[in-house]
Amino acid sequence: MASRTPDIPCSCDCFVSVPPASAIPAVLFAKNSDRPRDEVQEVVFVPAGTHAPGSQLQCTYIKVEQVSKTHAVILSRPSWLWGAEMGANEHGVCIGNEAVWTKEPVGEGEALLGMDLLRLALERSSSAKEALHVITDLLERYGQGGSCREDPTPFCYHNTFLLADRTEAWVLETAGRLWAAQRIQEGSRNLSNQLSIGTDISAEHRELRAHARAQGWWDGQSLFDFARVFSLTQQPVRMEAAKARFQAGQALLQRQQGGVTAEVMMAILRDKESGICMDSGGFRTTASMVSILPRDPTLPCVHFFTATPDPSRSVFKPFVFGKGVAQVPQVLSPTFGAQDPVQTVPRFQTQVDRRHALYRGHQVALGLMESEQDRGQQLQQKQRDLEQEGLEAVRGLLTGEGALPPQQLGRLFQAFVERESWVYA
Repeated sequence: MASRTPDIPCSCDCFVSVPPASAIPAVLFAKNSDRPRDEVQEVVFVPAGTHAPGSQLQCTYIKVEQVSKTHAVILSRPSWLWGAEMGANEHGVCIGNEAVWTKEPVGEGEALLGMDLLRLALERSSSAKEALHVITDLLERYGQGGSCREDPTPFCYHNTFLLADRTEAWVLETAGRLWAAQRIQEGSRNLSNQLSIGTDISAEHRELRAHARAQGWWDGQSLFDFARVFSLTQQPVRMEAAKARFQAGQALLQRQQGGVTAEVMMAILRDKESGICMDSGGFRTTASMVSILPRDPTLPCVHFFTATPDPSRSVFKPFVFGKGVAQVPQVLSPTFGAQDPVQTVPRFQTQVDRRHALYRGHQVALGLMESEQDRGQQLQQKQRDLEQEGLEAVRGLLTGEGALPPQQLGRLFQAFVERESWVYA
């Protein structure tokens, strides 16, 4: 049956700006990943690959059929699972997911997590629309389900997704195997743990309306409003909080219409008053991402990742797909093989230390910021200075005034991770 624990303040926020809302001719994507406060999120690079016909792919809980070719991806993911909360691929496709609860029951049976669907779509698509089809096809075939946190008590939900590429964005909202999608060709849009597609539906599951009518949720005559028809009649506390956050995020975006930049997106992700930058009880913003997807195909897409909690006290570091790009060890968590609590059944009966090197250094820095005001302010200033250097490098890259050699492009993220590590050391 559904897992609807009202005291768990699960939350995430996704944002996109499509010209003319953007200040530059680019689509801008952003996400805060709000998760259990001690969960570690790593940044993982997976190169493109080719695979033998008929091979199987192990996701977090189940295996699926592998495809013949997969694209290179950069992922920000909870370090215990296979999928990801957010990420991008070499073709400039970005995806973020959100937990959502609807009238459709949430099963605890193990299937594909929303985070698995996200990674599978990035590995298998070259546009946002193609990614949407990948997710909906996999959803139809395998379903979604399984616990979404590293804890013996199951915590299950369905998912909404924000998908973007250089030209447009799509919102995909699911209820079990059912779904509705909305195409965003201009302006700005955000998501916050609630159904938000109303009557403006660009694509949908073939049985969506028939199912709603059979359940008595829709009369078959009135205008079909997906969010109204499928949202819970009595909203849990977490859904009410999501509604306020959604409205606040919408207002922050609209305030910047025509002037949205990567810096604006970072500022929104750092907004604590709205709850978008979260630190509430057992949950907090554990990682953040901002991407610039230029309309000009000759310019590279740039993806900023924190790899650490609390974006208001973290550094957004630039990543670009380029020659020589490789995994950065400082943001990769240790592995535990067959002894990992997620691999043994029953799952999650023990805890392991998944902290990567940058996370450890950042935790020490957070402690200093809270306990020693002067040293804390100095550390935060060093963080901002380092981030500004990254933004300036990217600005030069996108204007052609400071183009970097391909080898340096591929090592850009590693260089900034190393410099941030030195700051904490």
